[in-house]
This record gives sequence, C-alpha cells and structure tokens, in this order.
Amino acid sequence: MSLAVVYSRARAGMDAPLVSVEVHLSNGLPALSIVGLPETAVKESKDRVRSALLTAGFEFPARRITINLAPADLPKEGGRFDLPIALGILAASGQIPADEFSDLEFAGELALSGELRAVQGILPVSLQTHRARRTLVVPIENTGEATLVRTACVFGGSHLLDITAHLTRIRRLLPAAPVTPANTAADLPDLADVRGQHHARRALEIAAAGGHSLLFLGPPGTGKSLLASRLPGILPDMSETEALESAAIQSISGRRIHAANWKRRPFRTPHHTASAVALVGGGTNPGPGEISLAHNGVLFLDELPEFDRRVLEVLREPLESGHITISRAARQADFPARFQLVAAMNPCKCGWLGDPSGRCHCTSEQVLKYRSRISGPLLDRIDMHVEVPRLEFDEMQGPNGEASRSVRERVSGARGLQLQRNKTLNSRLTHQQIDAVCVLGDSDRHLLQQAMGKLRLSARAYHRILKLARTIADMDASENIQTQHLTEAINYRKLDRSL
Repeated sequence: MSLAVVYSRARAGMDAPLVSVEVHLSNGLPALSIVGLPETAVKESKDRVRSALLTAGFEFPARRITINLAPADLPKEGGRFDLPIALGILAASGQIPADEFSDLEFAGELALSGELRAVQGILPVSLQTHRARRTLVVPIENTGEATLVRTACVFGGSHLLDITAHLTRIRRLLPAAPVTPANTAADLPDLADVRGQHHARRALEIAAAGGHSLLFLGPPGTGKSLLASRLPGILPDMSETEALESAAIQSISGRRIHAANWKRRPFRTPHHTASAVALVGGGTNPGPGEISLAHNGVLFLDELPEFDRRVLEVLREPLESGHITISRAARQADFPARFQLVAAMNPCKCGWLGDPSGRCHCTSEQVLKYRSRISGPLLDRIDMHVEVPRLEFDEMQGPNGEASRSVRERVSGARGLQLQRNKTLNSRLTHQQIDAVCVLGDSDRHLLQQAMGKLRLSARAYHRILKLARTIADMDASENIQTQHLTEAINYRKLDRSL
C-alpha cells in the first residue's frame, strides 16, 4: 500500500479541528515534501521523523514521499504532527498495518531517538476526539491532561516503538486512568488570617456569593491585597464543564495543568506594567491573555490607577459580554473571559486621604487627577466600592477572623439558590431576569429613585444595584428584596458618592 491516512488535530484558538495526514509513496528520486500550510516547526518534522524511524530500527523509504495535511487552507503549527507523519510513512511503506487508523487519532512530538515528547493544547484535542468517538494516542506526559475528559479513551506511550507495538498487536497499551482531583481548598490562603475589617470581609463574601466585581479603596497596608488573595478560598469548586473550559485555556497557552487541582478556580494577578495585549491576548496565532486565563475565576488588579489607562479600557467589553474576540489579518480567535474582577487602589497619590493621622496633604485637584486614571465607564462596571480603613493596634492584636471553610459554606448555599432559580449567578442576570427576580416594593422603589437622582447613577449602575441587592437577599435566604438589602447594596457605590 503506497497511501496511508492518519488522523490528528490542529490548533485554532479554543478549537482543535481535524487534520488528515495523508502520506503517499511514489517512484522517483528520494525526496520528502509536506504540503497543507505547514509552518516552520511542521516543515522541520521531516528531519525529526527520519532520524526517529532509523534510530528505532525501521526502514526509511528511499522513494518520493508526499505528505498532505488536509484541509489545505488550515494553518498547521508545532511538533504535534511528528507522530502521525511517522506512522503514516510506516503504514504507506507496509511496515505496520493501517487497519486500526480509522478509530484512532495521534498527536506527539518525536525526539531523534524515537522518544515521544509532550505537546501543548492536548485538552481541546481530547475533547474533540472524544466527541468524534475515537481513541486518542499521545505521549505519556500528556495523558494526565487528556484524561481530564473523564469518559475519553486515551492511550499513552513513551517511545515510537510503544505505539507501533500496539498497532501491530505485539504489546497492547493500557488505557490511561484519570487522576482523582484533590481537595482544592485545603492549601489555599485562609480568610481567618484577616483580623478586623469586618465591613470588607462582608463585602468579599457578598462578591463571592454573586460573582460581583469589587474594588477595595484604602491606605497602604490595610489588607486590601490580603483580602483579595483569600477570595479563591471561599469560592466553591468549579463544575466539570467550567473546569474543562478553564483547563483548555491553560492548555493552549502552554501552562502546565495539575490534574489533581484542576477544579480550583484560577487567580490571576498581572503586574501594573502589563500591556493591553498581555490582558486581552494576541500574537500572530492569537493566544489567550490574562482575562481569559482568569475565566471562571478571579482577576486581581492591585494598584489599579498605576495601570495604563488604555490597558484598563480593554476590560470594559469583556466585563459585559464574557468573551473576547481577537482579530488578525489572516485569522480570528474567540476566547471566553467570564471572570470576577477584584481591584485595589489607594484613595490618593500619597495613599493617606481621610486617615485620622492627617498625614495626607494632597489637594482636591491632585486627588481628582489620581482617581481620573480610572475612567468613569470602567468604574461604572464595578459593582462594589469598599473602603478598607487603617486598623488600630487593638484590632491587630485581636482574635483571628472567621475561617474560609464556614464562609465558603454560606457562599455555596447562596450560589445554590441562584442557580436553582436563575440557572446563573446574579451578576450575570439578563434584563428580563432582573425584572422577574429583583422586584421592589413601592417604598423601596422610591428609595432607589432618590438614590439615583442624588448620586446621578447610570442605568447600568441601577441594574447592578438590583443584582447586588438580590445577592444580599439570597444570603439571608429571603424570597424578596427587603429594604435593608437594597440599602446595603446602595452603600457599596462608594465612589459614586465621592466624585
């Protein structure tokens, strides 16, 4: 047989489209050509494959070899096609049978010795292979990631000879066993470390319960970053679907996935010198940025006004839509970006505005200039503005706060009510859902009307106050929004009152 077809998968954003590796041998001067939009790493695979086959004891055909990676208009990159190309050459030259190729897909890079090396982006490949009802064969280092798809059938090998022995039925590979997730909250920072700051702790719990965005405002050293770092510890584990989405983003970005902790919600903390591309993503072959890496988790921006204003503006659309589309001249990629934004900032340039010590000497113009680094439209999209004042000595010497475990139980209970009623968190309610579940009495409607007039709130802020009040009511297991719930939600619009 001079023609063999082996299946593999390419990378295209979050997708892994099918690629048919067609290998044809013909008479003529010995040569090897690869067609089908291969990038440099794919073109170089002919040298890796030749050395790997010879080192493993196979014959490299002294014929004209043509390799077509179909579809021809889909760009191919990386070393993932080394293994299917090598197997295609062996099958086309009759050295191994090809009768099992129709039910298998292959991905893996070959060393010159024939050993298999791990490749990036295996989880999307495993997802698509499982949906196609085929078995995936990958390097053994990739099996932990590939088996995150619990019902997928995955085989792993450490050498080319392991794969050929399986195909020739000399020595069958065993299906890789999925890794059992560990207790993800066991080694996370505990909220009990935070002493005092009862108002900020309450706000953090509300934000966790409803998935709301949060801005901490206070002098340096008051625990703003400490509080934010404790948020993952009070969030419930991701569902299977959420975990697969987040892990797929980690996979295509080249980051290692720890299979034992893969349901832990991501917590991303980019430095304030990060560029807009670092947050959004980009590149010739578009890849995810920090906002997508924080998908289903937390994006924490410390020292918020120190970020370049143009960088912060890229957050506006993803905060509303929950996804980001990156367009390039030749291709386009869409990445999910449903993250919970938590930010921290000082009240002024020196950081001590409003402190009882009176050490701040910033003028009102300097304060306004400092805060104006954050645009009004972005600030309007942040649900909660919370002051974190300086602690007194007695508070710092007081007992530890409530542990994350008990707070997490309340957060999980409130989220359960929301998911049962809305099928989504309160922060993601649509306008129709807001009208249905955020009903106010006449007196509360009048109260909110007065607040909107006095604080000059936008329609967006109006809806965010209603969603926040709904979360506070859920934490009290209240069927309807009460006056105290609405009042507390309005009080979290701190910067609307001060600017």
